[in-house]
Amino acid sequence: MANLSPFVYWSQTKQTLLLKVDLKDAKGAIADFSPVSVNFSANGHGARGVNAYKFELHFYALIDDENATFVVSDNKIELQIRKLEPEWWPRLVATPQKPHWLKIDFDRWRTEDDVEVEEKPRDVRQDYEKEYADLQKRELGYIKEKTKKVYMIFYNLAMFVGYLYIMVVMGVLYYRDGVDSIGKTYANVGNAFKFIQLLQYLEVMHPMFGYTKGSPVVPFFQVSGRNFILFLMIDMEPRMYAKPVVFYVFIIWSLVELVRYPYYLAQLLGREVGLLTWLRYTIWIPLYPMGILCEGIIVLRNIPYIEETKRFTVEMPNPWNITFDMVLFLKIYLMLLIIPGSYLVMSHMAKLRSKKLGKGRAKRQQHLHAD
Repeated sequence: MANLSPFVYWSQTKQTLLLKVDLKDAKGAIADFSPVSVNFSANGHGARGVNAYKFELHFYALIDDENATFVVSDNKIELQIRKLEPEWWPRLVATPQKPHWLKIDFDRWRTEDDVEVEEKPRDVRQDYEKEYADLQKRELGYIKEKTKKVYMIFYNLAMFVGYLYIMVVMGVLYYRDGVDSIGKTYANVGNAFKFIQLLQYLEVMHPMFGYTKGSPVVPFFQVSGRNFILFLMIDMEPRMYAKPVVFYVFIIWSLVELVRYPYYLAQLLGREVGLLTWLRYTIWIPLYPMGILCEGIIVLRNIPYIEETKRFTVEMPNPWNITFDMVLFLKIYLMLLIIPGSYLVMSHMAKLRSKKLGKGRAKRQQHLHAD
């Protein structure tokens, strides 16, 4: 069955784009923005009656995808997009030919007064991306991919396989030995977990070298926080190895990654899997609070051990003439983890979820109340 596309009406100002999707009573709307395109899907009443509708647009120029939003109302869906560079576009899409379902929103249309719009030189490979890929495949027998993309595919696949291996080992041992396997979790998969967690520091370097978007600061703190628990609170204290909380925290961390890495793979391969997207931006709701609780318990259990061993504690006198109380540090770390840390992580993920799964849903309720 061919994909059905709704009618889409567009207008612009020098700074913004507005796309109005002609769908009534829309459900499950998803708009996945990138700097050069948008993939949209929803169920609703459109030109072909009540159906599942979708479309993909490759824009004439770059957009600010991080701040692009959409609003769902009873009789339409509006996509609000900011252009990366303020300028008037001669057309919305990259190619001169536009889809038959894309229309001009004359009620909102604006033009640039007394200034001739000049088109930028364009790369035909971007304008006709699918046609160029088909031509490559016919001529070469395969499609050439950029080195960065190939690396990112292998990286995400390797990380997925690593966490899957850990979960399979834990699952098989639990099926065979029952609760007796819980105390042996670290002995069975601890080394594998340490190796894969160290590999995650590559995610700090990816934005530095332009492999991914964003700042390296966020992944640095995320990976370092997890490695602090793994290496300093568990690995360096043998009495923690058999604690049940280690089993639970390993499961929680692995479940998060077993959804995250396949989602990244799907994005790299240009596939939009609705269930995977929903899981990526929903599974954190139960798992993140449980993970924070388990990490807090691990820190609490370590405090008496460190008081006893004085590990990581620096006392006077010493050549550096400084002191460091590790127990005090852990108490402060615990307070920061539970109060501001959990709030910042949860609010950040809530914003991402609203953007990916329909920021307009909350706005829709406000719209209905206002009516």
